[in-house]
Amino acid sequence: MDILDKYDLISKRHSGLLEVGEEPFGLRMERVLSATEALVNGRTTILAGTNNYLGLTFDPACIAAGVEAMQAQGTGTTGSRIANGTYAMHEDLEQAIAKYLKRSNAIVFSTGYQANLGMLAGLAGPHDVIFMDADSHSSIYDGVRLSGAKVIRFRHNDAADLDRRLARSDDDGACKLIVVEGIYSMLGDKAPMKELAEVKRKHDAYLLVDEAHSLGVLGEHGRGAAEEAGVEDDADFVVGTFSKSLGAIGGYGASNHPKLDVLRFNARAYMYTASCSPSTVATVTKALERMQQSPELQKKLWSNANRLYDGLIELGYEICSPASPILAIRLKDEATAVWVWNRLLQNGVYVNLALPPGTPNGACLLRCSLSAAHSDEQIDEIRQNFAAIMQHLPLPSEGATATQARA
Repeated sequence: MDILDKYDLISKRHSGLLEVGEEPFGLRMERVLSATEALVNGRTTILAGTNNYLGLTFDPACIAAGVEAMQAQGTGTTGSRIANGTYAMHEDLEQAIAKYLKRSNAIVFSTGYQANLGMLAGLAGPHDVIFMDADSHSSIYDGVRLSGAKVIRFRHNDAADLDRRLARSDDDGACKLIVVEGIYSMLGDKAPMKELAEVKRKHDAYLLVDEAHSLGVLGEHGRGAAEEAGVEDDADFVVGTFSKSLGAIGGYGASNHPKLDVLRFNARAYMYTASCSPSTVATVTKALERMQQSPELQKKLWSNANRLYDGLIELGYEICSPASPILAIRLKDEATAVWVWNRLLQNGVYVNLALPPGTPNGACLLRCSLSAAHSDEQIDEIRQNFAAIMQHLPLPSEGATATQARA
């Protein structure tokens, strides 16, 4: 047996997708033209699946800051933060994040994924219990596994179920850590932060909120779901990423806990990874400034989200959550989802294709993520393409394979 034979079924399924059309999970963009357009197969294509919520990837000030930092301090740090990879600008960025989030301290990680790995595996241990939302991101699942803590999942966005599960362990003496996301990346729905905070206080637990998709998106100042709900003081730990609203790469963990710095010597994802490059740190620092100076970006983002949401609902599509910058369209089966994704791409619109087992409850989804940089005309063009496709739905019967739904 070959060591990779175990993936034969997945490979066969993937080959079936390629028989229908383009590669959906590694689409090649010949050139990215702007925050909202790229050249794909020689055609200018609207990008409606990038998580570039504030459209800052082409912001002139952010680009200039990155270029200047690279010229001044080189292309990379070539070391971890505990070796040779801590530059003054890393600490300056941590202070800027902490100040923005109204926290006493912050730790910068090289990716958002590693931020969850480092924070979760660093905070919890074998004698602790983690209560996590069942629909949490893979980085959260991996982080809690690495922690060695006892893990209890509660039903998605169900504070009452969390309450019941916490009540069963109230007398065991273990530290309890609740883990939720501000906006869930697959369906675009928000966590019920007020109810979760109430349960957290009732059971004297800690609360960690992953604001990856809600930073710059929710709250009067863009600090996320906890700010929007007025419960920031109940969020003991906040985790986030630089790869969404801030348009770069990296992540952070922030807290008012006086001992947060101990994670710098205990979080392996921080200790054994090269630190963010100078250009990345400078770009993120400038993007953080731009986000705070430009509240109109958040307003435009929501205007675009509502415009497309209303249009898709009017057409009869099933959207998995209320209006959000993430609009997940549920389709009846894999064949239909793959066919529609390819038809959109052929017509110059790129969205995300999301299939089981990576989706909640086995749903087959097309996932749109809107940007403040989208024009009204681009939003309308996306809607018009969905309207044209609706004329051909429903497509294959339940249980059809992808290859039976060829365009």
